[in-house]
Amino acid sequence: MAIHRWRWKTATALILAVLAPMVSAQTYPARPVRLIVPFPPGGSNDIVGRMIAVQLTERLGKQVVVDNRGGAGGTIGTEIALRSQPDGYTLLIISVAYSYNPALYKLPYDPVKATAPVAMIGSGPNALVVFPGLPVNSLKDLIALAKAKPGQLNNANAGVGSFQHLSSELFKLMAGINIVQVPFKGGGPALVAVMGGQAQLTIGSLIQMLPQVRAGRLKALGIGSAKRVAALPEVPTIAEAGVPGYEAANWWGVVAPAGTPAGIVKKLNTEISAILTSTEAQKWFVAEGAEAVTKSPAEFGKFILGEMDKWGKVVKQAGIKAD
Repeated sequence: MAIHRWRWKTATALILAVLAPMVSAQTYPARPVRLIVPFPPGGSNDIVGRMIAVQLTERLGKQVVVDNRGGAGGTIGTEIALRSQPDGYTLLIISVAYSYNPALYKLPYDPVKATAPVAMIGSGPNALVVFPGLPVNSLKDLIALAKAKPGQLNNANAGVGSFQHLSSELFKLMAGINIVQVPFKGGGPALVAVMGGQAQLTIGSLIQMLPQVRAGRLKALGIGSAKRVAALPEVPTIAEAGVPGYEAANWWGVVAPAGTPAGIVKKLNTEISAILTSTEAQKWFVAEGAEAVTKSPAEFGKFILGEMDKWGKVVKQAGIKAD
């Protein structure tokens, strides 16, 4: 009889273990969800993260709160997120920076094992913009000016090892020019420096620059994608404007701490995918010069690994060292 009771208890425990993730997914979320953006306000991660937070709040019925935790190329906020309880109540916005940080920093977390990929959000090209008062009207003009004044033009970036830094280093190498890298604490402050004339140019995500370009506070000279974008059809690609072969794009996605129940990950992926395929979101991305991209958690995980390999090689070849 005791053996039967033991077997019954064991079977019950196994059934509960199987059903627990299903029940948690059905009742999730029961309270507000924190979405950590590991960069300061004003950058592309922040812009995309806030759009997703607003839409997820409506779909989940609970507030999704954006929490900016910038510093060290995004690694500070990332560590906070990945060390949180894996219960679905702390999520993290990641971008291309997540894929090359392992090549730049000695990370306090495993970028693969500590993460549960949830959903990709989208991708967008970078853009080269200059201070409107700079006496250039094209990329060829800028390159000619940089060659005439080597080491005298300042390029603002979002910090050593940031996407802006890598993108501009790639441009610098391919254009054969000598420009000075000036790091700032995030993409927002870097843009402010160019708009104010403290730096002459910057290269970064078009999605964060577009409003300032449209307002005339920045002048766009080139787009980093393989083809022109609908948001700025008159601006040529960097490749066609004077640097053949140049191409760089940012991307964004959502991950959770490893161990987050599969049911919750699946639910979040379903909700985010529904947001991205909506007419409203599609129009938003196009207007921002970007593109919504949907992937399953498994597909997104493979994509991240591929990006780590690609950008890790770029960091090594360029000899970039984080401070």
